[in-house]
This record gives sequence, structure tokens and C-alpha cells, in this order.
Amino acid sequence: MSINRISSNPRLSGAVTFADLVFLSGQVPGASTEVGAQTREVLEKIDVLLAEAGSDKDHLLSATIYLKDIGEDFAAMNEAWSAWLTPGQAPTRTTVQAELARPQVRVEITVIAARR
Repeated sequence: MSINRISSNPRLSGAVTFADLVFLSGQVPGASTEVGAQTREVLEKIDVLLAEAGSDKDHLLSATIYLKDIGEDFAAMNEAWSAWLTPGQAPTRTTVQAELARPQVRVEITVIAARR
């Protein structure tokens, strides 16, 4: 079985496919500053990478969500996340507080999905 790397650079790949699985690197927002808007931005990036890898959000198996401040950001992130998911298609999920790569980043999300 071959490994396919998508949107690669010298440090990482945006997505990697192997057999019927799709692994996405942690996706971070661009310009937004509020966590709800940042979450929506990240989910749009996830949609694009999943499509390029032959999958979509309805085939998510697992998600890990990193928040800069879980006490302050959890509700707004969760609202955007819940609005994005198709009812009945929620993956397993872990949400943790973490120090993120840039001070303005409030959310980072990584997912594993099955191919369609």
C-alpha cells in the first residue's frame, strides 16, 4: 500500500493518506482573532484538505482540538464545531488546553477520517 502526502513542505504534510485512512496535520486559522471565527476558518481548511484526500467531514473518525484557553474558548469553539457537523456524524473527540505556536492562535484542530 502506498502513502500519499498532500500539501507537503520540508517540515510536514497537510494530509497523508494510507489505505482507506486520511490523517490531517493540525490546522490553524489565518487572520481571525475571535475563537468562533478561528474555528470556522480551521473547519473550512479541514473541508478542503479532506476533499483533496478523497474524504469529507461525514467520514471523520477522530478529532483532537487544542484550545489556548479552554475555560474562555470552549463554548464558542463548540458552537462553531456543532454547527459544522452533520447531525448523527460526530467523530470521537478530545479537547485539551495547550500552548499554541503563535500568540494569536486560539484553536488548532487535527482529524483522522476514512476515505469515501
